[in-house]
Amino acid sequence: MTPDCRENGFKRPAKLQQKDSPLKQFQEDFEPTPLYMAIITYINYGVITLFGFLRDFLRKHGFEKNHASAEADDMDGFVSLYASFENFYTRNIYNRLHDVFNRPICSAPGPVIKIMEREFLQSGWSYKFTGKVLDGIVNLGSYNYLGFAENSGVCADASIKAIQKYGNGVCSSRCEVGNLDIHAELEEKMARYLDVDACVTFGMGFATNSMNIPCLVGKGCLILSDELNHASLVLGCRLSGANVTIFKHNDMKDLELKLRNAIVNGQPRGYRPWRKILIIVEGVYSMEGSIINLPEVLKLKKKYKAYVFLDEAHSIGALGATGRGVTEYFGIHPKEVDVMMGTFTKSFGAAGGYIAGTKSLVEHLRAKSHSACYATSMAPPVCRQILSSLEVISATEEGKRRIEKLASNCKMFRQGLKKLGFIVYGNDDSPVVPALIYSPCKVGAFSREMLSRGFGVVVVGFPATPIVEARVRFCISAALTEKNLQDALDAISSIGDILQIKYKK
Repeated sequence: MTPDCRENGFKRPAKLQQKDSPLKQFQEDFEPTPLYMAIITYINYGVITLFGFLRDFLRKHGFEKNHASAEADDMDGFVSLYASFENFYTRNIYNRLHDVFNRPICSAPGPVIKIMEREFLQSGWSYKFTGKVLDGIVNLGSYNYLGFAENSGVCADASIKAIQKYGNGVCSSRCEVGNLDIHAELEEKMARYLDVDACVTFGMGFATNSMNIPCLVGKGCLILSDELNHASLVLGCRLSGANVTIFKHNDMKDLELKLRNAIVNGQPRGYRPWRKILIIVEGVYSMEGSIINLPEVLKLKKKYKAYVFLDEAHSIGALGATGRGVTEYFGIHPKEVDVMMGTFTKSFGAAGGYIAGTKSLVEHLRAKSHSACYATSMAPPVCRQILSSLEVISATEEGKRRIEKLASNCKMFRQGLKKLGFIVYGNDDSPVVPALIYSPCKVGAFSREMLSRGFGVVVVGFPATPIVEARVRFCISAALTEKNLQDALDAISSIGDILQIKYKK
């Protein structure tokens, strides 16, 4: 621990003893899709696709009105701006489920929310607001892990004061006249909290990945990326110009095989050694509820002289005894990870992201990152929200209570789903709890039935997931009470019986 950490009250817990180490309990559930459900799901998509082509035929010949986007008449002969299959999917599948997505809320995204009711017309092609507000909906879908997405309380009051002092926006980048003292304060305190040398913050979490990975690797470099990495990481890899090799999710044997082959074979054509090898992983995977096996990743990093980029978007604040993420969860010092990335959009109830590590790394990103040089600085009230929540997490009993409550809520809810007979993916300590539904028609029905019972949930299907792995993704919060969760489990059990989605063997 650095002297600065001691002076400012940020204490890291003692290194986990072997008997308490999560490595001994590191077990994740990924029950394979039952064969009969895979067959039924493919048949469902086949029927939907067949009728989609039939309806397109009817639209083309004027038997049915076409509500889809189309090129203007004077664009005849131009290459289409729209991808044909994406349009086909939107017309014939997505629009049928449109009502379960993009639901507008009109309240703070806390444990209980208000949803504006919509009436859908023309088979989902259009909708109108009825003027009715659905009140008292229990929120089981947002990333409000520690319950800081509030419109009252310490954090909200501090944000209001920040608006009075700085205004709402900065209207400039950090390199010009948008570098405020509150930004420097946030970076300094975040570095101390993480127990690293330095930290740089950005106004958008997605851009923290997509705009900074190209600053770390380029032509002649190799990226080894987990197959389930987030779209922001995938985009950053593509923009970098580096060669990208995908390894199986959390499969250390496959990762080592890819590392060994990369070192033995070198670059394509010339077979020269790679300039740099960067392993990119996430702390908690947002669709699977899986936790990265970080100790084994770091062993391979040291063995093969590679670098590790760790995305802690869903794990910072949500894992570890004091919320310091997956490194604390495994009893690993953060300085063993080369690039520590995280966002403030989940556990901190705010917006933006950060990258932490050595001072030389941070100074390099300040000078080279497009997100630092050209993007508008983080808004002052957002900075103050993060600082206030960070203070609660790191230095108060309330913060400790929230972290412990989140952990107990996650285990209770996940184990409850398993006892009911649902197939649940991931790790018991993860705040992301995916339950498999498989069939596309049941995805929409499940969401509608949950809303009718007073629960807001997020359902996900193809192309965001594999075609036979559509699911409902619950995100658990410390702000949810035991009654909220038990009522939700009762509703889920009832709907599960109706839809026959209790598939667990």
